[in-house]
Amino acid sequence: MAEIIVDLPKLALEWHRAGRGVALATVVETWGSAPRAVGSQLVIDADGAMEGSVSGGCVEGAVIIEAIDALADGKARLLDYGVSDDAAFAVGLACGGRIRVLVEPVGTAMPVALLEQLVDARGRAEPVACVTDLQGGGARLAGASAYPERFRLDRSGVEDDGRTFVAVHKPPLRMIIVGAVHIAQPLVGMARACGYAPVIIDPRGAFGSAERFPGETIVDDWPDAALAALMPDARTAVITLTHDPKLDDPAIMTALRSDVFYLGCLGSTRTHAKRVVRLQDAGFSTAEIGRIHAPVGLDLGGRQPGEIAVSIMAEITYILRHGA
Repeated sequence: MAEIIVDLPKLALEWHRAGRGVALATVVETWGSAPRAVGSQLVIDADGAMEGSVSGGCVEGAVIIEAIDALADGKARLLDYGVSDDAAFAVGLACGGRIRVLVEPVGTAMPVALLEQLVDARGRAEPVACVTDLQGGGARLAGASAYPERFRLDRSGVEDDGRTFVAVHKPPLRMIIVGAVHIAQPLVGMARACGYAPVIIDPRGAFGSAERFPGETIVDDWPDAALAALMPDARTAVITLTHDPKLDDPAIMTALRSDVFYLGCLGSTRTHAKRVVRLQDAGFSTAEIGRIHAPVGLDLGGRQPGEIAVSIMAEITYILRHGA
């Protein structure tokens, strides 16, 4: 399976080291119906090759031209596209939205050492912010404690002073799927498309095979041991799909002892009622058991594996963005 998740700062550093000449474009502010969130990035090389997105296609062409010019003179650009700007109509942003995009050539406006530090921090799954003075005062890295509210909400943006842009970089989202069943096959692809790094756990070799899940990470250990080794955290969603208490229950218990933001379990209402009794007998409180989303997924009425996977991905997205 092709890798969908792209570490854009790491890619920018790799392109720079390869001598391609590269600029990083970052959305710093949005208004109205702008299609991409603040913090979204686009990597552009001197030949116009790109990876990522700042607008879903609306202004990428214009940003690439500006990036190539920025690479030529080594200076950053702060670009503004909106309906009040005639150029915005030419590039397709004529639906009431407006965005500001910061373009930074790597090696000049974006120091290589700073980019290396950012890539290293991201590689260690360390929460970090890249703080940039939009009026040309340079950039630096800061820890999560410097901007606790932004990190809590996972929200990049410009500070009240109107010039300090804080780009939040949190550890990547993960999805741990217990049970390499048919539903897991479309769910893995959806997870990747939504920015998750998926891991499949199933000790049953006939299920968790590379043939059924080409290119995916498959752990064939017992679910509780596998989960403990993976150390799920507040950026992790766990879904149990085996429908077998011998496999699901140990995974559920391990997940309930962690900070996972989502725990969903396959099974009917009756199946979950029996699961609740087993968890109570194991000493889990009503509040702890209440963290479980079961039956898993939003009630979309789907029956096919792909439809069920859609409902699961939809519920995870809602919980991530709105909370339980």
